[in-house]
Amino acid sequence: MQKLQNNFLITDGKNIMKEYNVIVIGAGNAGCEAALAPARLGLKTLLITQNIDLIANMPCNPAIGGIAKGQIVREIDALGGEMGWITDMAGIQFKMLNKSRGPAVWSPRAQCDKKLYSTFMQNSVISQKNLDLLQATVIKLIIKNGKVTGVVTNLDETIRAQAVIITTGTFLNGKIFIGKTVFNGGRFSETSSTDLSESLKQDCGLEISRFTTCTPPRINGNTVDYTKMVEQPGDNPPIPFSHFTNIKLWQQTKKQVSCHLVYSNETTHKIIKENIKESSLYNGLANAHGPRYCPSIEDKIVRFPERTRHQLFLEPESLSTNEIYINGLFTGLGENVQERLLHSIEGLENVKIIRYGYAIEYDYIQPTQIKHTLETKNIENLYLAGQINGTTGYEEAAGQGIIAGINAALKIFQKQPLILNRQEAYIGILIDDLVTKGVDEPYRMFTSRAENRLSIRTDNADLRLLELAHQIGLISDAMYKKFTLYRQTLVDLYEEKNIEIPTDEELVPWTREKIKEELEITKKYEGYIHIQQQTAKKIAKYGNKQIPKDFDYNSVSTLSSETKEKLIKVQPLTLGQANRIPGIKPSDIVFLNIAIERYKKIEKILI
Repeated sequence: MQKLQNNFLITDGKNIMKEYNVIVIGAGNAGCEAALAPARLGLKTLLITQNIDLIANMPCNPAIGGIAKGQIVREIDALGGEMGWITDMAGIQFKMLNKSRGPAVWSPRAQCDKKLYSTFMQNSVISQKNLDLLQATVIKLIIKNGKVTGVVTNLDETIRAQAVIITTGTFLNGKIFIGKTVFNGGRFSETSSTDLSESLKQDCGLEISRFTTCTPPRINGNTVDYTKMVEQPGDNPPIPFSHFTNIKLWQQTKKQVSCHLVYSNETTHKIIKENIKESSLYNGLANAHGPRYCPSIEDKIVRFPERTRHQLFLEPESLSTNEIYINGLFTGLGENVQERLLHSIEGLENVKIIRYGYAIEYDYIQPTQIKHTLETKNIENLYLAGQINGTTGYEEAAGQGIIAGINAALKIFQKQPLILNRQEAYIGILIDDLVTKGVDEPYRMFTSRAENRLSIRTDNADLRLLELAHQIGLISDAMYKKFTLYRQTLVDLYEEKNIEIPTDEELVPWTREKIKEELEITKKYEGYIHIQQQTAKKIAKYGNKQIPKDFDYNSVSTLSSETKEKLIKVQPLTLGQANRIPGIKPSDIVFLNIAIERYKKIEKILI
């Protein structure tokens, strides 16, 4: 290597080899966030995708947010990510879920125009300084001395990099099932990636497993009888996702469409039961584990035989088409059975299918093989984010993507990594769960996973994380100045100081109304949060105790072989993390604490 000129490395005066600081493989929501972060921090970044026209494509429901997922999107936005702002621009219906309950579990959700969403994200990526796009397929990782140093594409092109982030979604060895029909694909009509999966196994020594998931059929909205259904309008006024959206101006211009609620019935269920062996999920073709919380319609009928109906939501996919997504009708049944069961539902008697639902099986990497930074334990400078880590959902993927992108950049800059803890962010919970517990089914975030959900709410994601984002360099000084005015005003009013409240013009994109709302929520929860914080401190005092990097678990005779095996596999950083490993008992932590203290005393003597 001699010198870097406009991302191209001149090697010997004749051969030219591309070189970047960061390469990101895959341009879904995880990949886009992972690529934008280092590029915005000034690093030369390359985003490689099999089809540039399908950047941030939404192959499943074109919706963002939902229970706990909305909190993740707000956190991504506070960290300087893109998902929240694009959702505001592409959203066609906005609802705040759980409004009948307390603010701690309020969760924003938006139905999006999937064409607009993809277009906006594509524009963000293409226009981003320091970020290049390449349409190609990565077939191999270049590994030297335990470090990733680049990739090889199907164009027989070698591209060097200081860090590589893999965000391949369902494309690794993806296989699609429609009834008894089976073919390879990462998504419908898109080729899967087989060589990269093999490279991860052979070149990186990573353990690979399989998951499956389903999509529902899409139908022609012009053939639906909406008069037989229950209309589901959006909230008025709508609430945006992004902290940086001008709320008042946005609410004046935002137009919304309705979704509709309908139900399956006994005839529908009879058709499914009689044809259950036609489903790839029940005929032995698709054998991998699927998501328990988002089951196929076949699973619902089999697991809940006493139910005479199930909810189905008809959700528009775009303002420019009449395509409707049937949320709740995920299936691996064949085409003819899908037609029959749809025609048995009230309001869908004459419906026409545009796209059949299908099941997809794909490779993922057991996430206990990665660190909290999302760097793999086996290979240095190789990061994984999104469904490759066993998660599901655009939001969980994007949350991992931005953390992987930030940490790859921070490592290149030789700075301390960003590791969000469970007390400050849902993203921290997500990553800690993956790294510590691993997965045996596709992981989805829920508010019940958050021990501190009273204090890590959707309304205060900016107060929790925007300071960190500014320190890293992902929030501009101008925006940070606005934020500090908002934050200081909140503090002064909370302390009942006699101050002149800034105008909306001075606060924009924050508002006086937002200050009022935040004060009300804070005061409502302050007593409960105090109790929660005291409890957290007691746990943290014990749980944050560091485990020495070279600690020998096999030397602790009081630990069972099974416990030692789990600790060696996960390599927890702290006793708190060790305590969260499935199957680890409180007594194991006691024995481990004693052993660590003994180890430290011996180390002092030796020194």
